[in-house]
Amino acid sequence: MAGIYLIGIIFMLISWLVSWRLKSKFQKYSQIPISSGLSGREIAQMMLADNGIHDVKVISVAGRLTDHYNPADKTVNLSEYVYEARSAAAAAVAAHECGHAVQHAKAYSFLKFRSAMVPALSIASRYMQWIILIGIFMLQTTPIPLTIGVTLFALTTIFSFVTLPVEFDASKRALAWIESNNVVTKQEYAMSKDALKWAALTYVVAALGSLATLLYYVSLLMGRRD
Repeated sequence: MAGIYLIGIIFMLISWLVSWRLKSKFQKYSQIPISSGLSGREIAQMMLADNGIHDVKVISVAGRLTDHYNPADKTVNLSEYVYEARSAAAAAVAAHECGHAVQHAKAYSFLKFRSAMVPALSIASRYMQWIILIGIFMLQTTPIPLTIGVTLFALTTIFSFVTLPVEFDASKRALAWIESNNVVTKQEYAMSKDALKWAALTYVVAALGSLATLLYYVSLLMGRRD
């Protein structure tokens, strides 16, 4: 049991370090203008057009690192630090989010599976922690509440791992496009690639951390049965 606690602490530290490194990388690459002079908005619009996507809007949203693609309303949402920025970081982020739009247009299997999980996941995340807490308190009486909680948590863990190929594929599409269309130079491409690598690592750490937590809850159940 102590070993599982230690693993949890290690993952918390790793998560913090990766997040800090990601922010520092984006801060650094956000200050380096790209030779093409294209803004994040222009890059996104160009990538969408090149892929024959004309029903997706590129809009600006508040915040930092809040960039995302919304398949429900078909919008590429770029943070205010990316939308009008003309940097290596902005190019990477804008193209990456458009990579998700391309996945959607091409019915990429992992994105379809991930999207299908969202309704169930939203319900699970709403009640999961309370059920797990109740289950831990009632564990010596009955394992049923904790079993339900662990099942719901397992769903979130699966979602975390399904997210990985979705994110990796979007980055792959993004990097291939900005390179083939001369949006960035070789040096700028290396910066964009490095930025997306650290962004991807946050998802890897989150997935592994979720798995470690799931194993901890499972160990509680198994220990009760013993």
